[in-house]
Amino acid sequence: MLTIYKSSETGLTPSQAISPGTWVNMIDPDVTEIAQISDTLGVPEEFLQAPLDIDERARTDREEKTVLMLLRIPVFRGRSEDVPYSTIPLGIIITNEIIITICREEHEILQDFIDGKVADFSTKKRNLFILRAFLNIANHYLGYLRDINREIDSLEDRLQLSMRNEELLELLKFQKSLVYFTTALKSNELIMERLQRSGLFQNFPEDADLLDDVLTENRQAIEMVGISNDILGQMMDTFASIISNNLNVVMKFLTSVTIILMLPTLIASFYGMNIALPLQSSPYAFLLTVAISLVLSFGAVLLFLKKDWF
Repeated sequence: MLTIYKSSETGLTPSQAISPGTWVNMIDPDVTEIAQISDTLGVPEEFLQAPLDIDERARTDREEKTVLMLLRIPVFRGRSEDVPYSTIPLGIIITNEIIITICREEHEILQDFIDGKVADFSTKKRNLFILRAFLNIANHYLGYLRDINREIDSLEDRLQLSMRNEELLELLKFQKSLVYFTTALKSNELIMERLQRSGLFQNFPEDADLLDDVLTENRQAIEMVGISNDILGQMMDTFASIISNNLNVVMKFLTSVTIILMLPTLIASFYGMNIALPLQSSPYAFLLTVAISLVLSFGAVLLFLKKDWF
């Protein structure tokens, strides 16, 4: 899908044709749309195809006057997925007068621009648009991290009550998400620092200040991911140890009960033999057998209580 937008006095409005100062938004474009943009604007096809590769790493590339900035952005896949929160590539291409964004899926980061949720930007000011996009990406990472932390807190409460493996497996899913976030945020930071050193955003003081804010937000997200990952890892280790200890307690209790129940069975087995036995002719033989069994079982119970085996 290919849509064209242009800033006007009334805000961001759709446009029918590509002209200077427009924003071309491409969502999972087909071969025809890629060829159209490549031929019309002279953008290398590899720049247009790279963001569609789900495994493409964050990087920058330049060919003549066309610059490609490829970042990893966060996406929510759903609680039932193996990795609830993941990342996908987002490509931002700038030419002399046009901004092009390419993504494999529709995403809130770009939709915020379309819906007017991002203030103080214009498609005619390419650097400002890019910096606002960077800042929006960092803010979405922080938002998703807050969601992950809430989910982890909820799972922690459930684990304290149930101690089941299902909750541990849920925590493992979120740990995978944090690993993806860590990798993406660090690679994004390298790209932003490279752009800062390049002087691309040094023409206007407000652009340089905004880039500093973007780097600050991105570093904050990296720190939050690191803290959440450390806490989650320690939590999983702790609960795994607790579950293992609870299993040992249950097994110890069942073993003790088995030994206690075995003693009457042992006495009954002796007196069930088809041989001559002491007191077999006594009318109190049954009561005596039961009494011996009870005494031995009671003695075993006292011993286990003294040893704290229950």
